[in-house]
Amino acid sequence: MPNALSAVRIPLAIVLFACIVHEAWLAGLIVFLLATATDWLDGWWARRYGPLTLVGRNLDPLADKVLVCGAFIYLIPVAAAGIDPWMVTVVVGRELVVTGIRGIVEATGKKFGADWFGKLKMGLQCAVLIGVLLIRWGRTDGLAPAVFDVLERIQVVVLWAMLVATLGSGVQYLVKAAKMLR
Repeated sequence: MPNALSAVRIPLAIVLFACIVHEAWLAGLIVFLLATATDWLDGWWARRYGPLTLVGRNLDPLADKVLVCGAFIYLIPVAAAGIDPWMVTVVVGRELVVTGIRGIVEATGKKFGADWFGKLKMGLQCAVLIGVLLIRWGRTDGLAPAVFDVLERIQVVVLWAMLVATLGSGVQYLVKAAKMLR
């Protein structure tokens, strides 16, 4: 069951990308929330009922990366989203570096899973994407403009916090890997 929940995130990601391209913001928000719910549920299920498998340890973060990195990439041309190409490069670059390092460390037989900083980074990345989709939906449908003005200000702070956490967790993983590989 956990592996099936992880696997379903990949087709959900494709639907999300189509929603972004077609500016179907509410549908995209719903799809993204469903995908993030499967991420939480697969981890909970695996820890509670088992099994924790090698496939699951690799499929879950892969599905997360497809969903999150792909969403950031698809949002680059949406000027009002406030997602600049350099920001997406930071996110995608960090994910590629950490994935490569994880593979190297785990090839030595050591476990190199996510820690609290990586989970914070993922939470902030999801918060940014939820915020963008929510704000785009509200702006497109003309819902409570004053509320969305406030949300946009909050979104900028969350975006910068996400970038700091993305870089910080990447550095932390590099340091941790260096110690484990000594």
